[in-house]
Order: sequence, then structure tokens, then C-alpha cells
Amino acid sequence: MSSAPRPRPKILAISPYVGGESQLPGANRTIKLSSNEGPFGAPPGARAAYAALAPKMHLYPDGHATELRRAIGGRFGLDPECIVCGAGSDDLIYQLTLAYSGPGTEILMSAHGFSIYPIAAQLAGAQTVKAQECDLTADVDAMLAKVSPATRIVFLANPNNPTGSMLPADEVARLRAGLPPEVLLVLDAAYAEYVERPDYDPGIALVRAGDNTVMTRTFSKMFGMGGMRLGWVFAPPAVVDVLNRVRAPFNVNAAAQAAGIAALAEPGWLEKGRAHNREWRGRLAAALAASGIKVWPSEGNFLLADFSTRSRACAADAALRARGIIVRGTAGYGLPQCLRISIGTAEECQAVAEALAAFTAREAADA
Repeated sequence: MSSAPRPRPKILAISPYVGGESQLPGANRTIKLSSNEGPFGAPPGARAAYAALAPKMHLYPDGHATELRRAIGGRFGLDPECIVCGAGSDDLIYQLTLAYSGPGTEILMSAHGFSIYPIAAQLAGAQTVKAQECDLTADVDAMLAKVSPATRIVFLANPNNPTGSMLPADEVARLRAGLPPEVLLVLDAAYAEYVERPDYDPGIALVRAGDNTVMTRTFSKMFGMGGMRLGWVFAPPAVVDVLNRVRAPFNVNAAAQAAGIAALAEPGWLEKGRAHNREWRGRLAAALAASGIKVWPSEGNFLLADFSTRSRACAADAALRARGIIVRGTAGYGLPQCLRISIGTAEECQAVAEALAAFTAREAADA
């Protein structure tokens, strides 16, 4: 019998989260389109603010991220007292799950929702329940049908990763209205900055309307700060109080706070990012469709390309890798026939279009 320390049994049942690949051995040039990172990197002001913190590395950061919360509140018209910052939105999702669920409880999500939710649930000792989707879009009726007395949290990524689908504001409000008041609805709006549809709300209205809804956001996508690990939540005061009790004392480093404040103030950054994403998401989707590849509608900074079968998706992935292009397989999301492709620079999107056009041309020639 081993005398080594043992974790709780369910911990070893967790399948660790696997991030997008970054390197291809032997490739002269690698185009990384596997992690939905911003194609332009971080704003210049954020880079400068990060560099300026070097002489102060020995000092602890503001544990309450006071100035960052004020900057977020000012940029999005929110009360800073209802904002909590974290080391990426994943950090805050973990804390919410640990605080509001546990053994004998359930968290509910859509069938192809973000994979961090079930990992967080297993860590907390809760069970994960998945509701079927309709055309790779969360189905409110299916989710409500899965609610049980054990349900404690409902996670909804909107837009969703990896499908790119989105529920309009009235459907999200219908979901909230159909849930018991004691169930926490967590709206994961990591891709909110890319959405331009007028029927969208990232969650602000529902958070303001009651005390049982939370909105999570991130600096990793539009603001290009994935390496800094910076996210935030907008939540009712009681949830803010809980998060401030359970989060780590200094969970956002000083450089991330400074860079985040500067990123929010960068003139025209959001507009530039949205315009580029709108143009090249549309261009790449049209190019793939012209090559006979199905592309699911997306409101994020990525496309979900559907190759019908796992084997064809694997072959397409190999064809892209042969040209130094890394995209994201989605078998872990129950979509083995698909590849998720981030919207990169114009040159990178063109490289993907050319590689997949050549792939389908070879398929036709071999048929």
C-alpha cells in the first residue's frame, strides 16, 4: 500500500484542459490559429504600460484592482463596485463553481459549451449535465428541461466557443425567467466585443435586473492579452462579496492591471478589431464555402469548418499543418468532424483559404 498523499478520487478523473498548439516541429514558419488570439497582438499603450512596470516588480499589486475596475466601469458604463477581476475569466469561473456548487449538486451547460465548465464542476465535486443543442446553438427549452432540484449553476457561453453561435437577448432573458431564482446563471461573454448584432446583450441587463446572474469577460481576445491572464466579472453585490472572499488575495498581477487600463483607453482599438474581424471572417467563410466546405455561422473571431467526417477533418488538418498552419480540432467538444479556425491577419486568412482550396482540389482529383 502506497503511503503517498492522495487527492480526492474525482480529481484524478479530470481530463486536463488542453490549449491550442503553438509550434509545428520542422516548420519554417508557423501560423497559429488555434487559440482565438487577437491578430494584432496587444494595443501599443498596453505594451508600454507593461514594460513600465519592470522597476516595480518587487511590489505587490493592488489586491482589489481598484483602478482597473474603475477603468472597466468607465469603458462599459458599469458600477466598479460590481466588478471583480481575475487571472483570466477561467479563474473566476473556477471560483464561482467552487463557491456555488459542490458534491450532490449539478451544473448545467449546452452540449458543445466551453470545456472549462465540466472541469470546474469536477473540481468542485459537482455533476455536469449537458442539454442538446439545435443546429449547434444552445436550446433554451432543452436546457430548462434539464433543470433539477440539484441544479446550482447554468453556464451559457454567448457567443459560444467553439461553435460561434449566439442566443439573442430575448432568448437569454427567457432562459433566466425559466430558471429557479436560486440557480446562478453565468453568462460567459468572452467574445462580446466582436458581436455587432442589435439583438445581442452580453449580460449587463440581466445582471442589473436581479441578484442571480453573472457576466464574465476577458482581455484575451479583442485586447490581445492572453499571455497576461486578465478577466473580470460584472455581478450583483452579493456575488461580488462571495468572490472577494474566495479569490486569491493578489489574483491579478500589477503588469496585467496596468496593461488592462491602457488597453481600454487605446483610441480606436475596438473599432479596428471589429472591422477586421467582420471583413475577414466573411471573406474566409466565403472562400471555404467556395471550396465546398460547410462553415457554421459565427459571431466570434473564429469559424467552425465542418468536414462531415472525422477522417476528412483529420486530413484537412494534416493539409494545413503541412503548410505550417495550426488550427483547433474539436473532437473534445463532441465535434470530431470539425476544425475551429481563428481569424488571423489578412495574410493568414488567405493562407488558410489557399491551403483548403488545394486540399479540396486534391480530393476531387483523387475521386
